[in-house]
Amino acid sequence: MARPPRPPAIPLRDGVSPSCLALPRLRHCPWPTLLDCLAERMPHVPREVWRARLRRGEVLDQEGQPLDEHSPYLHGQRIHYWRDVPDEAPVPFEAPIVFRDDHLLVIDKPHFVPVTPGGRYVRQSLLVRLKAALGLPELSPLHRIDRDTAGLVLFSVRASERDAYQRLFRERRIDKEYEAIAPWRGDLPWPQRRLSHLREDEAAFFRMREATAEEGLPPNSETWIEPIERLGPDGRWARWRLRPLTGKRHQLRVHMAALGLPILGDPFYPTVRRGPDDPDDHAEPLRLLARAIAFDDPLTGQRRRFESRRALAPPPHCP
Repeated sequence: MARPPRPPAIPLRDGVSPSCLALPRLRHCPWPTLLDCLAERMPHVPREVWRARLRRGEVLDQEGQPLDEHSPYLHGQRIHYWRDVPDEAPVPFEAPIVFRDDHLLVIDKPHFVPVTPGGRYVRQSLLVRLKAALGLPELSPLHRIDRDTAGLVLFSVRASERDAYQRLFRERRIDKEYEAIAPWRGDLPWPQRRLSHLREDEAAFFRMREATAEEGLPPNSETWIEPIERLGPDGRWARWRLRPLTGKRHQLRVHMAALGLPILGDPFYPTVRRGPDDPDDHAEPLRLLARAIAFDDPLTGQRRRFESRRALAPPPHCP
């Protein structure tokens, strides 16, 4: 189901779009007031913080009118509020524009910058940065890459055109090429096609895993993998070209680790070295880059191809 559009009366705040919450319709409502509902439904935000937001007029109804701490709970009402992360740490990396026209924006994302708000990042996310800097309130990402991954990210400038571009991804009519640095392995035939069923790791929500043969699940992910060159004086490392035909979360990282080729600098695979809430080590990025993307533009009919200008840091002891 499509997400309802933000009412025009509700503005961005420093590039941050308001979040929307639909209050459930309940036969027996346990909450006399909206404040009671918010405090119980979203306990990660303390009740006093919700009270302060309501007093400041930072929680709005679907018409854009402020609600207060005494507002009653209304079944089915849509409310809007702005996510905030106190003392959000800056991410000191720039995200240059590769291409921009009236329809598309292509960004060369650095490592460590999330594409969209989430967790401990809101204003430091790429989407919020771009909305604030460029004044594009309808901007939205057409796909996502991991916060740890660098490289190309495509955005739709106009909400009305977003689905035409996203259809390219759904129908696999877009060519994506990634580059990675990982150990060399000469005992397997290359190029290699990796097919598997990826699912969330039950032991760690932030990881994915390949389903076992005993689980009997059909493949839902596919990647073509081939070496580009061996690196270093001993040839222990290699630069790899990865072509994902599907777009599952952490797909490339899981497929490489499953082949015994964990990507250099990966904090999650094959074992967790640093959790999602731990501080980043900016000196040790994941060596994974969204290098190139190509497609036929559904609006202009033009053949598009974009390439990242970034370079992956070499492995240790390599020039």
